[in-house]
Order: sequence, then structure tokens, then C-alpha cells
Amino acid sequence: MTTWVPDVLGDGYEQTTIPLGDDPDGEGQVEATLVRYQPADARPARRAVIYVHGYTDYFFQQHLAEHFTEQGFAFYALDLRKCGRSLRAGQTPHFVTDLAIYDAELDEALALVRADTGGGSVVLTAHSTGGLILPLWLDRRNRREGGTAAMGIDGVILNSPWFDLQGPAAMRTVGTTAIDVIGRVRAKAPVPGQGLDTYGLSLAKDHFGEWEYNLDWKPLAGFPVTFGWIRAIRQGHAALHRGLDIGVPSLILRSKVTHFSRKYSSRVDVADAVLDVRQIARWAGCLGDRTTVVPIEGARHDVFLSQEIPRTRAFDEVDEWLGWLYRSAHIERESGKDHNETGTAR
Repeated sequence: MTTWVPDVLGDGYEQTTIPLGDDPDGEGQVEATLVRYQPADARPARRAVIYVHGYTDYFFQQHLAEHFTEQGFAFYALDLRKCGRSLRAGQTPHFVTDLAIYDAELDEALALVRADTGGGSVVLTAHSTGGLILPLWLDRRNRREGGTAAMGIDGVILNSPWFDLQGPAAMRTVGTTAIDVIGRVRAKAPVPGQGLDTYGLSLAKDHFGEWEYNLDWKPLAGFPVTFGWIRAIRQGHAALHRGLDIGVPSLILRSKVTHFSRKYSSRVDVADAVLDVRQIARWAGCLGDRTTVVPIEGARHDVFLSQEIPRTRAFDEVDEWLGWLYRSAHIERESGKDHNETGTAR
């Protein structure tokens, strides 16, 4: 049986550990952490949401859990191995050399959530790097018999997914070749030129933002990016660009504009200060199935950590899309029923 214990987020939040055995990258025993939100007045739900964070991140967005719960979903969030709640002493934060390594905790989290909800269906949602990890995993699982639909997955919501490497074009050509070479032989060597805290300053309540979170798990300037990790990311980007088939509809939310800056200003609060939103728009069609892309005026990189007006707009878009998703699913089920009944009559 799964053991749930109180989580750091307080009332209504619980967590369970997912043991994952020996780390393929040689950093000892690893585990992931699944968090659930079950307020005292929550009704049993047959549909669930599973949230996956990005790089230098973990789940702390309580307003996200509360919103989905109000919409009738059971809410869960996964802290991946070596991230947030799952980071252990001596481990390199967020370090993997292959994004497929995450398949183990994603498979197990999905199984735990479906068991916890009596076999209910699931909507997946992810931010930034999580928005690359999830589609790659779904594409691999969709190749199995029955595809992702047989896994109980209804759809995917991606919040500013990382679909390509930002920065000068040379970084996506000769730069990527260098990353590949160095990443194979010096996987844990840090990539030069890091340490900007611009985005972190825009979020943190003690600075220019409104959000409180654990700075040991989400430092203002981010964790150092290593060559081995960014090599895995570039391999993931290449797979995405060749085209995926995730097997379910997706909603992609992003800011309307990008604003890169070495220093904080109020412009950082109303733009994506981390990724190039044009790249998100360019590669969104590579997911397969039906894809809906919604630019949000005034949104930050994490759309759900935006200021109130764009944040409210983002939640409205999510609710509208979920309404469409389940209306469409109902129509498809009814159409299948009618077809089968017609066939039987014949």
C-alpha cells in the first residue's frame, strides 16, 4: 500500500516517495516524490491532474492545485529525481544524461494516481523543461499497443514548454556540436556564462514578486547547467523537431513576448525572461494530434506565476479548453456507441 505523509505545503497536502533504485548516472540511490492535494471538503474525483515542474523548480504552486480541485479534479504533482523534495545529499540538482531516464517515475506516478482515483483518467500538465520531458515520454508510450489513450491520459497542458535552445543561432548549430562532444566526456562540467537572477527576482516575494518558495530548491539564479544535462536537452529537442505523436490533444500556453535582460526591470514581469516564445510557436505543431496554442498578454515564463490579470486569463483558457476536451470525448464515445450499435443491428 502507498504511504502518504504530511507535505511541507501544509494542510491538505501529502506526499509519498517513489523509490527508483540506483541512479543510471552514478549518484547513488534516487527517488521521486509525488504530492497530492486533498482538502478536507474535497469530493471524490474520477479525473486527476498530474503536474511536472521545470529546471531549477519544484512544486509549490498551491493556487494551481486549488484551481484544478475547484474544477472537480484530484490534483497531484511530481518532483522528479534530484529535484526539490527528491534531492538528496551528494547529488547534482536536476542532473540526468538522458531525458528517457525520467520515464520510470512518470510511469510509476501515473500508476499511483490512477490507483488512488479508482482508475480515473488523467490530464497531464508541465512547465518549461517538464514541457519537453512529458511529450517525449508520451511519444514513446504512444507506440505501445493501445497508445496513450489506453493509459488513461485525456490530454496535456504545457506551460511555456522548452522546445528549442534560446540565444544566438550559432548555439543551435556549432554550439550544439560542441555540447555533444563535451557532454560525453565531461558531463558534470558547468556550462560557462550562467548565474542570472533576473527571473528569480521577478518571482520571489522578498524581492519584486509575490511568491514564497524554498530558495534551496529553487535558487534565484538557478542551479548550474552542466554539459551532460544540456546535451540530453538538445537530444530531446532534436527528437521533438523530427516530429512526435503524443496521442492526445494538447493546450500550449505562453507569453506573447520575450524579454531577456541581465538586470531586473518591470518589463520582466510581463514577458518570458527565460525562453524565446517564437520557438515555442514554431515547434508546437511537432507534438502530433490536435494542438491549441494560446499566447497570453503580459504573462511571465511560468504563466501561472504571472501577475493577476494574465494569470486569470490563463486559468480561463485552461477551463475553456478542458470543457472542449471533455465535450469532445463525450461526443466521440457516443459516436462510437452509435456505430457499434448500428453494426450489431446489421
